Amino acid sequence: MLFEQVSADIVSAMKNKDKVRLMALRNVKKYFIETKTAPGANDELSDEDAIKILAKLAKQGKDTAAVYESQNRADLAEEEMKQVHIIEEYLPKPLSAEELRAALSAIIQETGVTDIKEMGRVMGIASKRLAGKAEGRTISAMVRELLS
Repeated sequence: MLFEQVSADIVSAMKNKDKVRLMALRNVKKYFIETKTAPGANDELSDEDAIKILAKLAKQGKDTAAVYESQNRADLAEEEMKQVHIIEEYLPKPLSAEELRAALSAIIQETGVTDIKEMGRVMGIASKRLAGKAEGRTISAMVRELLS
């Protein structure tokens, strides 16, 4: 499970005195623990939920780095991107455009959706199945393209 992997890697980062990795993984573990202890979570964290958290943290890190870049703070942007790269190591390999198109086509066929007005049905399934493998806006854009 990802929770155990991150915990073990925190210990390894401490032993190796890798401050950037340690800081990134402690932040990840904090979010994992918050999710595990949330009401109704039964003190469990599935890998699926962990991947969603990791994808969210990676996206937030990229957005933060972009803000730092726009403010001419390359030093902070670089530090943020180092942490993003560490988080991305735990995410599944992103789908290529062709793989994403094939997966979305299969979901569209499976649901029987033919009109852009029913895009929400496809997005609901696609968001769950492709969590961590593709960004939501990329999925949305391709679903729109496939349905038009």
